[in-house]
Amino acid sequence: MSKKYSGWKRRTIGVFISVSIAEGVGILSALLTKDTMGKYKELQQPLFSPPGWVFPIVWSILFLMMGIASYLIYYHGFEKAKVKNALVFYEIQLAFNFFWTIIFFRFGLRGFALLWILILLSLIVLAAVKFYKIDKIAAYLMTPYILWVSFASILNFSIWQLNK
Repeated sequence: MSKKYSGWKRRTIGVFISVSIAEGVGILSALLTKDTMGKYKELQQPLFSPPGWVFPIVWSILFLMMGIASYLIYYHGFEKAKVKNALVFYEIQLAFNFFWTIIFFRFGLRGFALLWILILLSLIVLAAVKFYKIDKIAAYLMTPYILWVSFASILNFSIWQLNK
């Protein structure tokens, strides 16, 4: 096997692992909250609330983009302090993302979920800024995620207010 092919194969596996981690977070949180969707549909929704089928499609795309972005950062050398730091913020925001779903859907704590998602949004922005300093494409891949979580924050607030 040539050295060039070996590097390509290693990068492909790296991207696969990075995307699998991100998608895995989404899949696991969805599995842990799947039986709560009936209750969610019964809540009063704001007029701008998207239909339920939109969420899994959007989140799948966002997790794919996040996974690719994290790999692009990792590829710059995990031994570098700024790369490790950026990936730590990425991992923390990924954990906050996971738990928001559970807080909002499983426990129905919509007010607390609003606070949580605002912290999540801040962490995503911080991770994206750190990504930008290492790899601009990685940061750009995080932009739709920032926009969607901004929208989700407004949606969270509206649902909380409508269902007090």
